[in-house]
Amino acid sequence: MRITARCLATTSLVLVTIAAASPSWAADLDASSAIDTVTVYPDGATVTRIVTIDLPSGDSTLVARDFPLGLDTSSIRVEGEGGAKLTIGTIDARPPRAAPVNLPELDKRIEALNDQRADLQGAIDSANARRKFAEHFAEASPVGIGEKGEARPIAEWRTAFTAVGEEIANADNAIRDATRKMREIDRQIAQLDAERKAKPPSKLEVRMDVAATAATKATLRVTYNVRNARWLPLYDARLDTGAKDRKPQLELVRRAEITQSTGEDWSNVTLGVSTVRVNRGGSAPELGSLVAQYPQPPKPMMQQQDLVRPAPAAAPLMRKMESAEYVMRSREDLNVSQRADELQAVAEIGDFQATFRIPGRVSLGATEGAKSLRIAAITVPVDLAVRAAPVLDPTAYLEASFKQADDTTLLPGKVAIYRDGVFVGRGKLSASAKDDIVRLGFGADDKVKVERAVVRRNEGSAGLLVTTSKTDERSFKTTVRNGHDFPIKVAIEDQLPVSESEDIVVEMLPATTQPTASNIRDRRGVLEWSFDAKPGETRDINFAWRIRWPKDKSMVIVPAG
Repeated sequence: MRITARCLATTSLVLVTIAAASPSWAADLDASSAIDTVTVYPDGATVTRIVTIDLPSGDSTLVARDFPLGLDTSSIRVEGEGGAKLTIGTIDARPPRAAPVNLPELDKRIEALNDQRADLQGAIDSANARRKFAEHFAEASPVGIGEKGEARPIAEWRTAFTAVGEEIANADNAIRDATRKMREIDRQIAQLDAERKAKPPSKLEVRMDVAATAATKATLRVTYNVRNARWLPLYDARLDTGAKDRKPQLELVRRAEITQSTGEDWSNVTLGVSTVRVNRGGSAPELGSLVAQYPQPPKPMMQQQDLVRPAPAAAPLMRKMESAEYVMRSREDLNVSQRADELQAVAEIGDFQATFRIPGRVSLGATEGAKSLRIAAITVPVDLAVRAAPVLDPTAYLEASFKQADDTTLLPGKVAIYRDGVFVGRGKLSASAKDDIVRLGFGADDKVKVERAVVRRNEGSAGLLVTTSKTDERSFKTTVRNGHDFPIKVAIEDQLPVSESEDIVVEMLPATTQPTASNIRDRRGVLEWSFDAKPGETRDINFAWRIRWPKDKSMVIVPAG
């Protein structure tokens, strides 16, 4: 039977605190857990751990001490099943308390033990000296010869042998006894030194109250959220420019670059990525009121101590993760007879989010860095064009465009660009929903030459009898040559200044070649001339404009803010 615990961890903490006043209702059972499933979001992750344990009949409290400190305790949920009916009660998550350490007292005990050790070492040195003296006496003083060279009685020999032997034996016993005591003292010193250097707990303790109607083997799933994890969308864009018998097409491979520093290793887990942003909250922000009033008197200046007071420390890891840019390594084509396939995720598409489940099992350590995984791929027909903005750069760039027909939104991310199997650079993909037109650049097209020249620039005055205004008149000519042996669509962009004042008048002059589009991509004054260039064709585009403004004022042309 499957039961789901619906109490919040914060509520559980209160319940456990209240229950502490009465006798314990359950026996503690140590439990270990293993991470089974992880779903990564752009700003966090949901982790599911499995606890398998033999439960006795009645009430028990499972104590698992292997959870990460950084988890969101209010997000903990528990569900499970067993051969008997299970009831899941309160859930309590807390860091294990380290025993208080009295450093001065520990130092005194270590110092006393070191003194005892020094005394024992002195006893060993003394015993070694006695033993050495006895051995030297036995070698240097023959007991069988008297002072005048006469032979001594056998009894005296035995007395001397016994005395030397007893002295050596006593010395050996003293050495062995002192050595044993020193070993024990060394163990005590090592234990006290470990207590002195003990680090604070690095894991969270989770206690779960469970009741079973009969003894059974139970499986519990503990789910919680962590913040220090995320995934970034990356893409491989592989363009086949086509041939006479093959139309151009694009393979767009989606990848997820996953990073995590949660303090726990994700080993051999079922992994998925989701487009849900869990840290944005559930509702739009509430606006306050705007008040129009006279300026308020300035506040008193801060005191010197306020000026030097340090600001509260922000979460450095999350800030780093939010600002860091992760660079994807290029992957060259495999020069083998048959291209190896990459595992691809299974997409679960909903009305408001998409989740991609990576097949098989994946491992990602807490300090391993980023891991890139393939999640999806589409192949679409594309329209090719050469685009240039010669006012900034005369280079002609090959561009492929297609209609986004996939149900899942293309999230913004970096793109590795391949053209006919050759890596040509990196680009960026903007967010695109279904039916949006997606444009991707595929590097310079050196066979299309674009040149822009200033034909005329004239600054002067305007007026019949009296000069009333100043003018700035300019004209340009852009020359495009298609060096391909096939026709290609060309798009040239240029800028017409935009006035934000009634006194400044901007007009496009009649000599201008009529543009095919204006204000492209919702940018005021950006014009486009597009045409199909035949093989070897050269075409000129003329562009001229005039600005007029009052003579007593100055006018400058600057980029829009």
